[in-house]
Amino acid sequence: MTKLRFNIAMSLDGFVAGPEQSQENPLGIGGEELHEWAVGLRAFREAHGKEGGEESPSNAVIEGWFENVGATIMGRNMFGGGPGPWGDDQWTGWWGDEPPFHNPVFVITHHAREPVEMKGGTTFHFMTEEIESALEQAKEAAGEKDVALAGGASVAQQYLAAGLIGEMEISLVPILLRGGERLFDNLGDRDIGLEQIGVVEAPGVTHITYRVA
Repeated sequence: MTKLRFNIAMSLDGFVAGPEQSQENPLGIGGEELHEWAVGLRAFREAHGKEGGEESPSNAVIEGWFENVGATIMGRNMFGGGPGPWGDDQWTGWWGDEPPFHNPVFVITHHAREPVEMKGGTTFHFMTEEIESALEQAKEAAGEKDVALAGGASVAQQYLAAGLIGEMEISLVPILLRGGERLFDNLGDRDIGLEQIGVVEAPGVTHITYRVA
């Protein structure tokens, strides 16, 4: 059965982005530190079309992000381009000419635009419907595979509050951002049950996987 899987890096004090996010600094002040454990690894570099890289238990975790995934959902901020209408330049996002997804990506936004087809099998579709509709379309595109929820925090909160996430992996980074965007805010009064089903310790990060009830 197709499930919605979510993974994200989070600071020890619960932030997934630092303060003062902007188009020039999308992860906010200090937010880049959340991913320092990943950028030099072999699996991360391979996902971005590069060779070489370091070995670590985190390589298997990163590879797992892309296994059995047939479609991806993300928010407007994670795609990039700032708030408001898209403008005339029709920017194609943070992800370069060949994004690492290699599947249909459904971008949750208030502003419609035509799909953007990129190299390597990634096509960005811009969804102005409710999150449930976006998930149904992503599941249809994924076929028998899973759907990955790539973030950021706002979209993840909406899917958590709606009870639609089946599995969640938190890459816990031992830093304190002391401000920014928290993952577990704005969840309403839904009782969200978490069952830990896996943990991987690695240099600079601990990956904890939960089944979401």
